Formats: sequence, structure tokens, C-alpha cells
Amino acid sequence: MPSENEIISRILSCAETARQGNSITKEDARWLFSLPEEYAPLIQEGADTVREAHRGNLIDPCTVMNAKSGGCSEDCHFCAQSTHFRTIAPTYDLMAADTIVEAARKARDNGTRRFCIGTSGRTLENPVELRVVENALGRLRDDLGLWSCATLGSVSKNTVEILRDAGLNRLHHNLETSRNHFPNIVTTHSYDDRIETVLKAKEVGMSVCSGGIFGVGESVDDRVSLFDLLRDLDVDSIPINFLVPIAGTPLFDSGSGIETGEALRVISVARLFFPKKEVRICGGRMPALKDRHSEIFTHGADGVMIGNYLTRSGRSPDEDIRMIREQGYDIVPPHSISSATPVR
Repeated sequence: MPSENEIISRILSCAETARQGNSITKEDARWLFSLPEEYAPLIQEGADTVREAHRGNLIDPCTVMNAKSGGCSEDCHFCAQSTHFRTIAPTYDLMAADTIVEAARKARDNGTRRFCIGTSGRTLENPVELRVVENALGRLRDDLGLWSCATLGSVSKNTVEILRDAGLNRLHHNLETSRNHFPNIVTTHSYDDRIETVLKAKEVGMSVCSGGIFGVGESVDDRVSLFDLLRDLDVDSIPINFLVPIAGTPLFDSGSGIETGEALRVISVARLFFPKKEVRICGGRMPALKDRHSEIFTHGADGVMIGNYLTRSGRSPDEDIRMIREQGYDIVPPHSISSATPVR
């Protein structure tokens, strides 16, 4: 067994490696996850110095809109929108472009810098729906000066190119968990399907947001394996989600979930694994982190989703913006988009 001094020295070495801009190893990540809670403050301090070194004092808020809800043919065991499970999630067709743009306008006024259009279902290839999303994306860019994101399922390369040309800046497509654990939470499509969508976006020069959901019964090895693949894929933003067990879904009665200290450890290890990338805290942060949710930034995060989530209510955006500023951080300035109206 290593001595306490040896443990402390290795934690500091991991932090220094990341502070220099290099990712920690898979072995180091597994080891950091295994350490008792008494070492959490030192891991957190290291992650905070890495965030400050590479991401500065700026926090990037984003907002997601559930523009098409329910009726999904896939069986993701954590999701309320699947037709395989009986839940109380709403079901409705794709909203009009005007409705999407108005929601984006309100989100911009509440402090968001990136607006994500989310649609349920395996994919978005219907030409009529695609034109609606195209229209909305162009107006987000030209009328509102917002950077945009979209989470649309497994889309074709041609669709990604169409959306890119319409104004889409970033495609969101989570891998969810490791290849090994994936069949335990999704059976209607493969892990390679997920990876292919990420690669299609990268092939056409699209920024990619891809991460996972934690607390779905995964092991430490699963978490590290997911991080390692995301590093190999060189995604730009790593969203960290925490399971909110939803009645009617298979994970509701499975005992899945994540403790607060463990959730914060995931954020810290993610920062050390991805020193120069966005680490964005998204769904489930309030239930998972409880009264410690304001610590996400000192544990290494530099992005946060504000407002509501796809099927769950979030906090008031005003509360989150105030939380950011009260901790001494700044909001990223409005993005410079060549054809956009400046945001003040």
C-alpha cells in the first residue's frame, strides 16, 4: 500500500500533467476514482487549477429546447421519451420555426450563449422537419447572434452538411457510456451507430459535443473507457449528465443513481482527462449534487446547461447566472458570428 505522502504526490503529479496541457492516463483516472473521499479536496483543487489554466475564468451557459417530444422508437433505458416505456413525458410533433426562435430569443436574454434544438426519435431525416430546423438555425445565427447546437439522433452525413450550411455550429450526440456497458442500457441500436454519427459531424468540419450519463450502473472501468474514446475522437465539448431515475423506465427500480461526492469526482477526473476541452454539466445536476451543485466550477467545469432539460424542469436561468457571478466567474462574451446581429 502506498503511503499518504505517495498518494498526495501522485495526485499532485496528475494535476501538474493536466496543467501542462496533457491528459492523465487511463490508469491514473482509475486510481483517482478509487481514492477515499478524504482525498477529494486535493483532487478538486488540482482540477480547479487546470480549469483556470486552460479555460480561464469564463463560464459558458447553454440552453436546450425539446422541440419534438416523445414517440421515440429507441429503448434507451434512462429516457422518458421512448415508446417502449410508460412514462408521463409529453408527446408532440416538431414545433414551428417561429416557436423555436422565440424560445431561443428568451434564452439569449436570460444569458445563454449557445442554443440547442433537441428532437426525439432515432433520426431527423424527414424533409419537411429538416426544413423547419434549417429555417430556425439560420435565424438563430442571423437574427439572434447565437451559436447553435442540435441533438437529432443518428443523422446522415448529407443531413449534417445541410444543417452546417444552414447555420449549425455544433452537433450533440452522446455516447452515453462505455462500449462494454452500452448493451445494458440500449438495445435498439449499436454503439458503432453512435460513434459513426460523431465521425460524420467531424468529417464535415462540425464542432461536436459528446459525453455521457453517469449513475446508470456503470463501473469505474466503464467511465474511464468512455473518457478514453472521447479523447480519441477529439470531441470539443464533454457534457456530463447524471441519471435522474424516471418512473416507468427500466433504471427507475434498478437502484441506479449516483452519490453527490461521486458525481463531483466524475467532474474533477473529467477535467484532468480533458484539460483543454469544454467540460459542461448538464442533466441531473440538481438531484445528484443537491446543495453542492454550485461547486461544479471549482471541480473543473467551465460550462453549464441552464433552464429546463429535455423532459425535466431545471432551475431558473436567473439563479444560475447569479450563482456564476457570485462565485467570481464571468459569462463568456457574446460570440462573434460574421452574419449575425451583435448581442448586447
